[in-house]
Amino acid sequence: MAEANRPRDIVLLVDDSPEALGFLTEALEQAGFSVLIATSGQAALSIVDKISPDLILLDAVMPGMDGFETCRRLKADPVVAQVPVIFMTGLTETEHVVHALDSGGVDYLTKPINIDELRARIRVHLSNARSAQSARVALDAAGRHLLAVRGNGTVHWSTPQATRLVDSATGSTSGLDVVADAIASWMAQRGTHAAENNTTFSFCHDGETELQLGFLGGLGPDEYLFRLTAANRKRDDEVLRGQFGLTQREAEVLLWIAKGKANRDIADILGLSARTVNKHLEQIYVKLGVENRASAAVKAAHALHVD
Repeated sequence: MAEANRPRDIVLLVDDSPEALGFLTEALEQAGFSVLIATSGQAALSIVDKISPDLILLDAVMPGMDGFETCRRLKADPVVAQVPVIFMTGLTETEHVVHALDSGGVDYLTKPINIDELRARIRVHLSNARSAQSARVALDAAGRHLLAVRGNGTVHWSTPQATRLVDSATGSTSGLDVVADAIASWMAQRGTHAAENNTTFSFCHDGETELQLGFLGGLGPDEYLFRLTAANRKRDDEVLRGQFGLTQREAEVLLWIAKGKANRDIADILGLSARTVNKHLEQIYVKLGVENRASAAVKAAHALHVD
């Protein structure tokens, strides 16, 4: 019963051949998959803008945008970058296999497709994809602010907590683009082996919020891992600590309150739980002699000479 109630995995099938689409759709649906159909690379890109499949079966040879270019564009989209892509084609030369894998594919099947082999490979790659996703979720649950980028600086994936940290610190829902630009510039200057000389760099997006990125090393031929942290200006922290007798963490929380950040944003930026932020707030209110965050923000702003 539990198996019957489990949502079906979604397979996006991309092929310009009506015969192949009909044959594969029937076989995949009989195997328990929900199938989406695209007859061109552009149609596939349009579909993933609306629905994220669990796996993509992609014909390599199609008119217009071929499967290799389609795969590259799919992998450039952070939303579906982790979705496994299996190529299907009648091309069997080694150079074509290499081309498919270089484009971001995880596997390669030659036509005519053996259905039993296809089902087995789909199961393996779906299992691997779920394991990778579970690892990223676990990292996020553990409070890890991690971001992986390609050699050109484009974002490959990030833990949800890292995304929230960047958005909160930059005050933008497209904060990852800001970080990607900074990483691309840093990597262009120092190279992808920068860890040999300098493992950490930082930048300020708005002149106040400093994001620090620690280079942790390479995960693969074209995948590099960074750890994110947000730092406040030390001078402001010291002013608040000295003025009100706060701990370092209390001063950090108060500083972000003065900047108008909500409790959840502060928790994401500082890597704390919302409950911990509330506990710090209780102590801050006592030390400042106020009863609410608005009054605390006013006193902090006055201490920092913020207009």
